[in-house]
Amino acid sequence: MERILIIGAAGQLGSELTWALTELYGGDNVIATDINPQALTKFDYCQSRVLDVMDKDALKKLVVDQQVKQIYHLAAVLSATGEQNPLFAWNLNMDSLIFVLELAKELKLDKIYWPSSIAVFGPNTPKVNTPQYCVKEPNTVYGISKQAGERWCEYYFQKFGVDVRSLRYPGLIGYKSLPGGGTTDYAVDIYHKAIAGEHFVSFLKEDTYLPMMYMPDAIKATLDLMHAPKEQVLIRSSYNVGAISFSPKEIFESIRLHYPDFTISYEPDFRQNIADGWPDSVDDTRARQDWGWKPQYGLQEMTDDILKHLPTFTF
Repeated sequence: MERILIIGAAGQLGSELTWALTELYGGDNVIATDINPQALTKFDYCQSRVLDVMDKDALKKLVVDQQVKQIYHLAAVLSATGEQNPLFAWNLNMDSLIFVLELAKELKLDKIYWPSSIAVFGPNTPKVNTPQYCVKEPNTVYGISKQAGERWCEYYFQKFGVDVRSLRYPGLIGYKSLPGGGTTDYAVDIYHKAIAGEHFVSFLKEDTYLPMMYMPDAIKATLDLMHAPKEQVLIRSSYNVGAISFSPKEIFESIRLHYPDFTISYEPDFRQNIADGWPDSVDDTRARQDWGWKPQYGLQEMTDDILKHLPTFTF
């Protein structure tokens, strides 16, 4: 059984992906890492280590000592947070990826997973059914770093044979972790406000459509890609993956079926400008053709499931 290292395991995606990988590979074979020691208390079902991914020597020592064969590199500064400190975001997002790719080349690791994002697109990208291949002119440091990261991933595959795989995630929505500084995080926070009986203030306009995905679909897409035979993974930059697209008004209306007294107002801030440069929806035909991607949740199914489970979930 291969030993798997997850970098940035305590984040929104990592929290749920680590559990899924542990169920598949067993707690002895999954190592959750994060820079925050307090965050690791949630991983009592697998191995865990404190790790600063910018310490490449510590990273290499951990990989060698634990005989790691697969790395899921999830650590990153997200879109809204990155705009507050762009140079730090660039350095962390890019240097850490290069460290991981170099390790994979040097140690001949089996597989690397690195997530990209719809943030690679920009204001001049086609907004409806955004193609796999199109103009990409991102206007955030997060998007710029993800675009550059895609090129590095493909480069390391073509030049050195590193089996690196990637998805361009839309906005991810889950109930098992709190918002983490992304532009699509309103679609996580809105459920918390509804359950708490609080008024919700949206930082996006009511008609701002963005591609979104419920976390179980995101985990499924990630594992489907990582388990696909190598010859079926034909895109080594990053695959478009889609599920649902909706506006703040539409997610609000889906919640009102459960909480009819819930209220919302709209006060767009700097994150509106970020969202305006992103697609309304994406064309994920290549993911469906190459390795059989198919989402399972629509907007109302997602809302029903979150509101069923979130009231009993503690952080």
